Amino acid sequence: MTHDHDLVLRPMAAQTEAALNPPPGRNGGDLVVETLAGLGATTVFGLPGQHALGMFDALRRSDLRYVGLRVENNAGFAADAYGRITGEAAPLLLSTGPGALMSLAALQEAAAASAPVLAIGSQVPTAGLGGGRHGYLHELPDQAASFRGVVKSVHTVRTQSQIPSAIAAAWQSALTAPHGPVWVEIPQDVLLAPASLPVVTGLDAAPEDLPPRPELTAVAADLLSRAARPAIIAGGGVVRSDASGKLRELAERLQAPVVTTFGGKGAFPWNHPLSLQSWLEDRHTTDFLEDADVLLVVGSGLGELSSNYHTFRPRGRVVQIEADLGKLESNHPALGIHADARLALQALLETVRERRDPAAPERVRALLSRVGERIASQELTLEQELLASVRRALPASAPSFWDMTILAYWAWSAFDPKKPNTMHSAQGAGGLGYAFPAALGAAVADPSQPVLAVSGDGGALYSVAELATARQHDLNVTWLIVDDGGYGILREYMTDAFGQATATELARPDYVALAESFGVPGVRTTPDALETDLAKALASPGPSVVVLPAVLRMFAPTHLG
Repeated sequence: MTHDHDLVLRPMAAQTEAALNPPPGRNGGDLVVETLAGLGATTVFGLPGQHALGMFDALRRSDLRYVGLRVENNAGFAADAYGRITGEAAPLLLSTGPGALMSLAALQEAAAASAPVLAIGSQVPTAGLGGGRHGYLHELPDQAASFRGVVKSVHTVRTQSQIPSAIAAAWQSALTAPHGPVWVEIPQDVLLAPASLPVVTGLDAAPEDLPPRPELTAVAADLLSRAARPAIIAGGGVVRSDASGKLRELAERLQAPVVTTFGGKGAFPWNHPLSLQSWLEDRHTTDFLEDADVLLVVGSGLGELSSNYHTFRPRGRVVQIEADLGKLESNHPALGIHADARLALQALLETVRERRDPAAPERVRALLSRVGERIASQELTLEQELLASVRRALPASAPSFWDMTILAYWAWSAFDPKKPNTMHSAQGAGGLGYAFPAALGAAVADPSQPVLAVSGDGGALYSVAELATARQHDLNVTWLIVDDGGYGILREYMTDAFGQATATELARPDYVALAESFGVPGVRTTPDALETDLAKALASPGPSVVVLPAVLRMFAPTHLG
């Protein structure tokens, strides 16, 4: 006869036996990968190096999928995109010194965009720590100091018993609003030493909630309910907290027009009667927002790009909901509510009173008409047609990743992302080379969708090595390279400012031939054929490259006067 308590005791006995007799052949690296798996990770990105070999050796004893890129910075961009698409912390495994430092630009972008990246780097052997000059390969006096000003939190490990707790704490930090990159470092000898500790199993690293203070949301709800001309600026925090539905419900209840920041693309439906779209670099939009008597800013710090280069001067009351405490009221006095966007919008929905304003949609239409007239007066038909071709070729649910290039700057203002969390760019930190490796990370996250990357030829030169990654893993990424022979936007800036450009012209490869040398199909297209060629590439499995020779121009700025 089997008693109920036997069913409980037998699994406990098995766990005790496993703990007392862990499997042989494990090292400190196994504790790393076991911890990641225990936290729910399924995929890791990275690049091996001498001091990190313990971690990489342990990968072959785990079920984690490893996606290796060719440059650490690109691996960081891929992890960033994986985190944005999935909402999970994306592990990034790196080596010491040069390998670690090569990731800094990517981690800066992840920090600016609040993307959850869990970077785990190695260190020199324990005997070399402490700031002395011991002459170890890759040695830095204080490697962690290079990351403290970039990432959300830094976690150091000095013994194997510290590994699970340090990684769990970093995981929780990365996923607690505001999301962000974190840094963990572990010495080489700790990773390589045989592990006698039990296999890592139970871990609890759930992110902490960041609810709003009820007295603040009560005041905000009253202000919005009594406003004559309310308006809303929706930033990336709305997308990251999956709060687009709540934003729409609140806007409709208040009859408040909504503009999305470049980081908040997709937070509000593009063609909604209350949508001001994303024309933030336009004085007509700036004037409209300045005229609001109550302006609700959700998930944005109102930084340079979101404030028309700091020319925005609100005259009404500002209510700012922001998970990043450092951004709260950093640019404008406001009723500051430190909270996750989703939780704060829910609190407002529970307390705000419905407004009726039949004129609000007409005010939106009038503004968009004025913006359209301004753009039409500048004879920029080519740029608008190219953007429209990209939109028609790209399936509505497919994600796109944009580098720092003129077509991307157009897309920030003028591209309809169709759905939340589908359009991403490097506008947070503004570094080159983001689009293609980020698109690879997105393709790893969701292989069912084609992914589009858009680069200029200058940015493309940062990422060409990852054509090998795309081919090796057979990732469904189409890379559109707009080839204008140099750093196009810098050429335009310098010509406007100084009458001529310096250091902006580039010798570059034949991108089609280069792609084909990696076994990636490539095609050279024209503005007229772009939609057809791009749609065909996106519909074909595996990676592809579409090259468009074209010199584009930006629309005129409105902040310089």
